[in-house]
Amino acid sequence: MIFKYKGVNEAGEKVSDKVEASSLTEAKNKLKASKIIYQNIQEESGSFFESFNLNMRYKIKPKDLSSLSRELSMYIRSGITIVSALKIVQTHYEKNKKMKLFLTTVSTHLDEGKNFYTALEAQTVVALPEFYKHSIKVSESGGILDEVLLELSRFLKEQDKIAKEIKSAFAYPSFMILISLVMIAFMLAFVVPQITGIFESMHQELPTPTKVVIAMGDFFRDNIKLILSLIAVFVIAFMVLMKKSYAFAYGVHKLILALPLFGEIAQKSELARFAYMASLLTRSGVPFVQTINLSANILNNLVLKELFVNASSKVVEGKLLSNAINSSQTKIDNAFVQAVALGEETSQVQSVLTNISELYFEENREKISLLLTLLEPALMLFVGGSIGFIVAAMLLPIFSMSIQ
Repeated sequence: MIFKYKGVNEAGEKVSDKVEASSLTEAKNKLKASKIIYQNIQEESGSFFESFNLNMRYKIKPKDLSSLSRELSMYIRSGITIVSALKIVQTHYEKNKKMKLFLTTVSTHLDEGKNFYTALEAQTVVALPEFYKHSIKVSESGGILDEVLLELSRFLKEQDKIAKEIKSAFAYPSFMILISLVMIAFMLAFVVPQITGIFESMHQELPTPTKVVIAMGDFFRDNIKLILSLIAVFVIAFMVLMKKSYAFAYGVHKLILALPLFGEIAQKSELARFAYMASLLTRSGVPFVQTINLSANILNNLVLKELFVNASSKVVEGKLLSNAINSSQTKIDNAFVQAVALGEETSQVQSVLTNISELYFEENREKISLLLTLLEPALMLFVGGSIGFIVAAMLLPIFSMSIQ
């Protein structure tokens, strides 16, 4: 629970902030330990919109988590303790209340004698990725916390960079598709019906393209509300089913992997993320079976996630990861399986996974670039052709009339 308080600190300054605690008594004790004399303290009530959210935890952005990890790594390498490092970092997040509360809560747990991993696990302000917490756990016990924090920072920054590249790459095509659909719908629903009356007064046989466009215009005009409602229902139903129905989401993800070009890009993107994370966790000292499970959990595609989770159970039984993947009904890129097998034979799994992740990331960048190069003229052709067809269909009767 989060408690808001107002009071005076040991320097005699008025303070107003928040503190996380399991009860009001614990909150008061924490303030007392921080030498804050509270004047008013009460549990924070959630906003109207938050009341619909079952998970009240703040989802930290990969960019922010990367920046935080890098800062902590830098301070720890300088010889500063994790407790002092967190207190320094808190001053950088004065404007971000959630992050400040998160850091304050973790600092409080550390002051109580808990280690960094336990403090992260105990706080309920921010939802942290499981792989992140387990990396901290293993590195803390191995004395390589600063190195692992830096590696996590690099991984999160790279993931954020790739996500932004993909979004920016598909921004223009998405905009073109949306604008073209809106223009076509507008012309069919509003422009075409206005011209239809002129043709009806001519009392002559209309060309087939004109009849098709008029019929489409009449359909859109008479059913525009129904069409928009069906689209909204479809989108909402799709989103709900993707979240609530595992079988439906699994089927959609399986279909994505089966698509030409798009499926290959999606698969290699997921395999690259898995390989990079598995390499990082192996380097951090996480047991290999646990590494497979944690790396699988960062994947978005349920088909590939299930493949690696099932493979990890076979590894526990004594099988090699490459053999476990190969024996699965879900087939993935053979180069990935061969690379893992080579790494297992030479005991160089970590370096092989690093190399294959870099290779797949680079391949995907090239394929996305090629896809966009082909997609842009195709979209222009689609927009021009669709609008041109509607305009030509409307002009055909006028041309035929002038010829007569």
